Amino acid sequence: MSKSLVEALQVVAERLEQGAPYQWGHMGQCNCGHLAQVLTDRSAAQIHQSAIARQTGEWSEYANDYCGRTGALIDDVFEALLTAGLSRQDIIHLENLSDPEVTAIVGRPLQRHERQDAIAYTRALARRLIGR
Repeated sequence: MSKSLVEALQVVAERLEQGAPYQWGHMGQCNCGHLAQVLTDRSAAQIHQSAIARQTGEWSEYANDYCGRTGALIDDVFEALLTAGLSRQDIIHLENLSDPEVTAIVGRPLQRHERQDAIAYTRALARRLIGR
């Protein structure tokens, strides 16, 4: 995984700590949506609208369904996550705050829709990547 991914995760955590809008059910303001904003310089609204246009319900669903470039903006956004060094499974784990290695670093159970848990997971994921 790249240094830019670690830096992007750190930026996401800082933004969430500073009160950036956070809604787990919003494709542009959820766990992956915030990382996508940082990696692509696209707004939460742009990301969310592109996901709706593609009828994508959650990042984890899209990770399972992604099959390449169709010319849709959401494909470009998803490709940016992959290019940064995330796998499809990493994206699913980020959305659900569920990678066992990362949650072990946090040291407590996490809820995928809780801002403080998203911050803790994002920081722990960055620490894990630095340690690799």
